[in-house]
Amino acid sequence: MRATVLHSPGDIRLDTLPDPDVEADTDAIVRVVAACVCGSDLWPYRGLNKPQTEAHQIGHEQVGIVERVGTDVSGISVGDFVIAPFMYSDNTCAHCRNGVQTSCVNGGGYEGCQAELVRVPQADGTLVAVPGEVDDELLPHLLALTDVFPTGHHAAYSAGVTAGSTVAVVGDGAVGLSGVLAAKRLGAATVVAMSRHADRQELARQFGADHIVETRGKEGAAEVREILGGIGADAVLECVGTGESMKQAFLSLRPGGTVGYVGVPHGVELNVPAMFGRNQALAGGVAPVRRYLDELVPDVLSGALQPGAVFDQTFALDQVSDAYRAMDERTAIKALLRP
Repeated sequence: MRATVLHSPGDIRLDTLPDPDVEADTDAIVRVVAACVCGSDLWPYRGLNKPQTEAHQIGHEQVGIVERVGTDVSGISVGDFVIAPFMYSDNTCAHCRNGVQTSCVNGGGYEGCQAELVRVPQADGTLVAVPGEVDDELLPHLLALTDVFPTGHHAAYSAGVTAGSTVAVVGDGAVGLSGVLAAKRLGAATVVAMSRHADRQELARQFGADHIVETRGKEGAAEVREILGGIGADAVLECVGTGESMKQAFLSLRPGGTVGYVGVPHGVELNVPAMFGRNQALAGGVAPVRRYLDELVPDVLSGALQPGAVFDQTFALDQVSDAYRAMDERTAIKALLRP
């Protein structure tokens, strides 16, 4: 099969590798119909994670058609079109039953989804079959459910967004824009998106943002507070993961409010005494995608939810290096890949 391999920072190639095989009775082999590049893929691409010692496959978002299943797989069948959450889980253990499938005792993460074939562990617990025919128009919206939209939704849910909430979103990448859409879906009365880029501002408005703030730092937070009655947001969605973005989130938050964070933390430090004094909370983490799919898939199939608008450029799999470059240079919000 052809598969995307990160050889070293900045060096993405499409290599020919052995096809994956069923290794455990709970596995499934999925032929990828569509995959994509995630903002978190850019951290190793830029060499900002732990030092890379060897080439490895990359990518953790894909939808596709089941080709083979292990002998213990009963809920998923060959030929099913499936959504594959970016972490696998049995969906039955105590942590899964508590809605934290990302901490499943039999679960974990898997990469290599920017490829023609993927082995998915714990197929019954992980994969969600989509009934009926899936056309090209529906494809990006289903692909968005593997990670990016549920991650934005997790930020909104963790921050306690409900009907009538005021919300600020820090980060105008695909996750931040998904957070705007998720907040509106949960009934937020006012959403302020923080963005300096015209194309992302336009999509934020399309997703329901009521105000755009371009300024950053203390001045940007002051502008958010001014828009929201002078006190700040009930909920702030932190969708970047840097020290500056977390600081921006807390500066924009009212006393008693909650920051929902889903940006992978890099260099983040918390001012706990200030949080204590202002009764501000922090909640979130790795999004348990499987927890939300039973709720989100019907909304996508009905057309009520269209999160795939974050995909603004499509690349063939053999153009994967161009897709990474577009994401890295911010000329694409999110790049979709078609094998």
